[in-house]
Amino acid sequence: MATGTAHLPVVVIGAGPVGLAAAAHLVERGLEPLVLEAGDEVGAAVREWGHVRLFSPWEYDVDAAAARLLERTGWEAPDRDALPTGAELVGSYLAPLAATPQLAPRIRTGTRVLAVSRDGVDKTRTVGREGRPYLVRTVRDGRVVDLRAHAVVDASGTWGRPNPLGAAGLPAIGEDRAGPWLAGPLPDVLGADRKRFAGRHTLVVGMGHSAATTLLALVRLRDEEPGTAITWAIRGRSPARLYGGGDADGLPARGLLGSTLKEAVAAGAVTLLREVTVTALTPPADGSGPLTVTGTGRDGAPVDLAVDAVAAATGFRPDLDLLREVRLELDPAVEAPARLAPLIDPNLHSCGTVPPHGEALLAHPDEGCYVVGTKSYGRAPTFLLATGYEQVRSIAAALAGDTAAAQRVELHLPSTGVCSTDLGDREAAEVAAGTGRPTDGVGFATGSAHGRSAEPVAGSCCG
Repeated sequence: MATGTAHLPVVVIGAGPVGLAAAAHLVERGLEPLVLEAGDEVGAAVREWGHVRLFSPWEYDVDAAAARLLERTGWEAPDRDALPTGAELVGSYLAPLAATPQLAPRIRTGTRVLAVSRDGVDKTRTVGREGRPYLVRTVRDGRVVDLRAHAVVDASGTWGRPNPLGAAGLPAIGEDRAGPWLAGPLPDVLGADRKRFAGRHTLVVGMGHSAATTLLALVRLRDEEPGTAITWAIRGRSPARLYGGGDADGLPARGLLGSTLKEAVAAGAVTLLREVTVTALTPPADGSGPLTVTGTGRDGAPVDLAVDAVAAATGFRPDLDLLREVRLELDPAVEAPARLAPLIDPNLHSCGTVPPHGEALLAHPDEGCYVVGTKSYGRAPTFLLATGYEQVRSIAAALAGDTAAAQRVELHLPSTGVCSTDLGDREAAEVAAGTGRPTDGVGFATGSAHGRSAEPVAGSCCG
């Protein structure tokens, strides 16, 4: 970046775990962060799934630079092996971090970023572009304010922009009218939303950790509330990738999540429908009663379900509109930085982790502009907080001119035990040959299949 803009702040978009970690690293490097958060409080997105327990323990959930700031205030780190809920992540970590003297005056909540551009030039202009400050357009209390920045770190995440239920990346017909039956990706099944699911039929769509979390919570509810029915629809041929590596997973809670779900399906507590394409959602004519879900299943067989609620755990997609006037180099499929995309492309990569990476893989044609955290993964799933912390550590070093530190890898992630891309094909072949356990939900319904699991855990967007 040009020295002429060095007096300006580095704007960080989003005051979630990765955004606040970015601010902590920038402060340590002697740079001036300005954190802009659309919500009224820090960690606004995390608060919305506060009832969910992460599958990664505190050891991987606290950023090193953030911990150093907190320790100056007398903060004591939580048990490194404990699994926090989203609410605990905010209460025991994010809120105290935001309150530190170094960060508190540098955070503006209730401030939404509308757009980012280069000051005085649009996206098409090349001559004179390099070295210009960034212009960040914001709105707060209805008032539009333009800010100028030395660099921009977009850590705004993907929460609030779910993928649709329909195929081809488009909403199913009638999805826009089915709002009252759509429960979101991570409903509080055993808490605030219990009445919505107890004794009713719920369809869960998706094959990530969010889907597994909701399914296992519903299994537990099924044991407590007679008449509770659970259908699980996936687009693929096999759920083997979600079932995971079991005891081989470096994060035990993540391995247990998949293996426990596998038991629930085998026991008949969950009815699994494979190769499902949802084509239409039809609300009842009088506005009350079940929602009709239609589509196709295996071998083109018709799917016709009447359900009381749909938990669409179909993943998220990034909001790239606010970066439209910035020159980004994105993979056309995953919508992640082009050099990062091959490491996380779900068509090629079945692991829940990727190699740690930093500034070199996240840089774009417009120097000093970075997309980090879950948003850097575009449409790819299973992001780990520790990965985001390594991203912003490297970026802060690069912005401070410490190229050697930016290029170093200072993170070692746990393995998943599932580094094969042929798991689905292998399980499908085993079932067809009669050597594997069928997992279509056929069998006798037994007692709780949730037995040895603690509280539900999740991580497709946060773990």
